[in-house]
Amino acid sequence: MIAPAPRRLFDAPAVRALLLQCLAFPLTLATVWLLARAGLPMSYLTVALVQGAWAAGLAWRARLAPWWRAIQFVFAPALVLAQALHLPPVLFLGAFLIFLLIYWSTFRTQVPYYPSGRAVWDTVAGLLPPDRPAAAIDIGSGLGGLVLELARRRPDCRVDGIELAPLPWLASRLRAKLAGSRAHFIRGDYNDLDFGRYDLVFAYLSPAAMTALWRKAEREMKPGSVLVSYEFVIAEREPDRRVVTTNSKKILYLWHF
Repeated sequence: MIAPAPRRLFDAPAVRALLLQCLAFPLTLATVWLLARAGLPMSYLTVALVQGAWAAGLAWRARLAPWWRAIQFVFAPALVLAQALHLPPVLFLGAFLIFLLIYWSTFRTQVPYYPSGRAVWDTVAGLLPPDRPAAAIDIGSGLGGLVLELARRRPDCRVDGIELAPLPWLASRLRAKLAGSRAHFIRGDYNDLDFGRYDLVFAYLSPAAMTALWRKAEREMKPGSVLVSYEFVIAEREPDRRVVTTNSKKILYLWHF
């Protein structure tokens, strides 16, 4: 059962983008050689733009998302421009470490950090049963805003958040401690959780994660519970209810079990 792991790794858009940059390099060399033979002046920036054009074209051919095509195009020119600014290498190392702590394994999960906002918190709070204690969890809880707000409004409920990235998880833990909140934050992958422990599961993930989320929810969630997704639908199952959040045209999608 070890064989599927490499396939999942190579399916990650970040890995595919890296491979496409490598594939673009020999095409760039051939193109630059032809342009030089034609008498066109060459510079490092020109070569970088050719590399970016090939990489973006390959990303389009591979059907990567539009933002990946943009990243592919600007990546090489950005390196050349950064080199021209003579920035110290430690600056890039620091930026890399900060982004790593914030986004962690986004390249694999395809779930970046999305803050939901107070309008969503208000709506989700209204979905908790008013007449009894309940258990709720925010999967991918980020800085913990929703979890802290639900725990404040409903002290009779158990409200958890789970976050894979270390820095947002640590920030949410500190916020809860400073506020004296009963909210509980877990660092880990929500795939390791049992959704059957919760009456409400809230997700603000990405389109890439929704199919796997539905399979897990369908397998584990108990009768009477509800799965809530902000913005992103599940292709395999129409939502049972749609709720437009306060002061927003964005939608909460609900699936009842």
